[in-house]
Amino acid sequence: MEVVSIAGREIGPGRPPLIVAEMSANHNGSLERARQILRAAREAGAGAVKLQTYKPETMTLDLDRAGYIAPAGTKWAGQKLFDLYARAMTPWEWHPELFELGRELGLIVFSTPFDETAVDFLEELGAPAHKVASFELVDLPLLKKLAATGKPIIASTGLASLAEIEAAVRTVRRSGGGPLILLKCASAYPAPPEAINLAAIPHLAQTFDLPAGLSDHTLGCGVAAAAAALGACLIEKHFKLSPEDEGPDAAFSLDPAEMKRLCQEVERAWQALGRVSYGGGLAESPNLAFRRSIIVSQDIPAGAELSPANLKRLRPNLGLAPAHYEALLGRRAARDLKRGQGLTWSDVA
Repeated sequence: MEVVSIAGREIGPGRPPLIVAEMSANHNGSLERARQILRAAREAGAGAVKLQTYKPETMTLDLDRAGYIAPAGTKWAGQKLFDLYARAMTPWEWHPELFELGRELGLIVFSTPFDETAVDFLEELGAPAHKVASFELVDLPLLKKLAATGKPIIASTGLASLAEIEAAVRTVRRSGGGPLILLKCASAYPAPPEAINLAAIPHLAQTFDLPAGLSDHTLGCGVAAAAAALGACLIEKHFKLSPEDEGPDAAFSLDPAEMKRLCQEVERAWQALGRVSYGGGLAESPNLAFRRSIIVSQDIPAGAELSPANLKRLRPNLGLAPAHYEALLGRRAARDLKRGQGLTWSDVA
């Protein structure tokens, strides 16, 4: 499986997961707030910030009728889609400054383009990668446009069947696309943990021989840490400035303290993933002394029989392994043995 490089950061097997803070609409229409989100994400430990690049007219038609109103059961129920996107969009004129600020902070800044004009705009800005949103994964013409850039593509797979994912991967590959990363995702906002099915992360990686990660809309950081333990190479999480923030995505976004905790827990989970290994490692080696061994439990004169009365399987690890205990019973002491010493083969006649 290939390792994907984005702005010099290697992503894939054997590398720690890249944590992506998704700004989405959490700027709440303020460029200064968007700047603060980048700085706060860097301070919390995220390695990247992702924007969304669209205009309401590239998302939907301005109509007030069925199909153009957010349906019941969603967080945005009853709102006209065009108005929702107009309120949530990141103004295009902000992008150059946010990309430059990201470079100054040592953050990877990239975006999700929702149509071909957004792809062209982001290419002009030198975007290091492109994201495909879950809802756009079936937009194969858009995928062809993205593939033509040769840039790494990070694709969320929420809502998509395995066949639709396969069609997307095939489209990118046949169109000469660059590296591809797949993200498991549940397109619910917020998503209940039981909807995530993290077991699909290694399955995605194995099925398509591609790095796989998680676009996480659950609350908290537990699911993200579990994903890292399953080998997720990238974890994307919505990010806001304050627990009190309001906005279209604020309810399922992490604040800076939560993002910092997520980065720490993901790092620990990745470190714990390790490799297939059994037996005591370096950190455990001092505790070998506390294993049980065969100990002389009362003085034994030379020539006396070894028995349960004078041999015990006890801590610390001073003598032969307990596995030899039954074979030693009935044999005789080769020399005088003192209570408390560990029994060795040289002590046995």
